[in-house]
Amino acid sequence: MRVQTLQRILAMVFLVLGAWCLLQPRMVESLAIRPEHQVLNATSAVFIACFGAQAVLCGALIWFAKFTPKTFLAFGLLGSIPFFAFNVYFYFVVPIFTRWMLLDFVGNVVILGCGVWGYRLAKREGFHLH
Repeated sequence: MRVQTLQRILAMVFLVLGAWCLLQPRMVESLAIRPEHQVLNATSAVFIACFGAQAVLCGALIWFAKFTPKTFLAFGLLGSIPFFAFNVYFYFVVPIFTRWMLLDFVGNVVILGCGVWGYRLAKREGFHLH
């Protein structure tokens, strides 16, 4: 696999899940949030859609940027840690999320994996660590 292919896989995590939040915020809320915490109003839809828009922006940047080994490492390791903490906290500690939110957790595992694998691939393909 090439670095660019792995980078596109990474981008797709953000583009697909972000587009879902952007285009179907009420569906996302009704599936991912436990019923006792659902609001299902215009405000909650706006917040979820904003989250989705930011994810789509991030995915577009990942798609078109040129990642170095350092970029893969920073994005995969440093970037995924807050998301893992977020998922664990709101699924296990303060159970607001349903099992559907585990899709986000799987996405975070893919982000972590792409970061580590991308780091190795980029070094092999001759990118510099500057």
